[in-house]
Amino acid sequence: MKKTVILAAALMLAAGSLMAQNSFKGIVKYTVESTGTVALEIPVEARLAEIKVSGDDMFTKSAIFTQGSDAVLVQGLKQTQCVDYSMYLNALRGEGFEFTYEGSGKLLIKGEAKESDFDSVDIPDTEPGHFYYEYVPGETKQIAGVTAKKMVRHTYDDEGVDHPMVMWYSDEIGPRINILFGGIKGMPLECTVDVGEDRAITYTATEVVQGKVKDSDFLLPAGYDSLSEEEMETLGNELKDAMELMQGE
Repeated sequence: MKKTVILAAALMLAAGSLMAQNSFKGIVKYTVESTGTVALEIPVEARLAEIKVSGDDMFTKSAIFTQGSDAVLVQGLKQTQCVDYSMYLNALRGEGFEFTYEGSGKLLIKGEAKESDFDSVDIPDTEPGHFYYEYVPGETKQIAGVTAKKMVRHTYDDEGVDHPMVMWYSDEIGPRINILFGGIKGMPLECTVDVGEDRAITYTATEVVQGKVKDSDFLLPAGYDSLSEEEMETLGNELKDAMELMQGE
């Protein structure tokens, strides 16, 4: 009986550790370079990037990671993007369009994923238009003093041709499901992204600094409006209608 209780306790502890976040707290710094056969001009301000990390939380203002947003905050499976539509909205308002939303156009876009959303991403799926992640066992290399593991994202175009993208990552930094990077199992340290026409961008971690973050580093910038899901849907529909009218003129 005693052995059974001890075994059960050990299994519970093991399960708990699998669910726990990584304890890493610090900053991952990167360089961003053009690496394709056709050169791509990267603005000076975008050639360096960083992500601040505290367990499952991440914050970045770096263009390579924000996908057009001013900043992104990740808290586990929740993500908030700071986006600036002010020029876009003001231009449409200048054309006489009116919107239910009367603010500046600087918005907080919030979303939340579920663990189940990523249950099948590492199951091979070679159907046209689909993708999957291949975690390659046994292949590692040192990047910025950290042991990085290899992952390949296989993406199949409409003709069923695979366009593999190699990513080197650490599963000891950041969320165990990293929604900023499509749900990979950790923090990317090196990746080359094909942007078409023989152009490519590579971001590579150059320094992993432990401990130099504080709670205030994960605060969203001021001046952005938080809209409900219903308000965002209304604004989206109104913008769509405005654009269709503009195109029809």
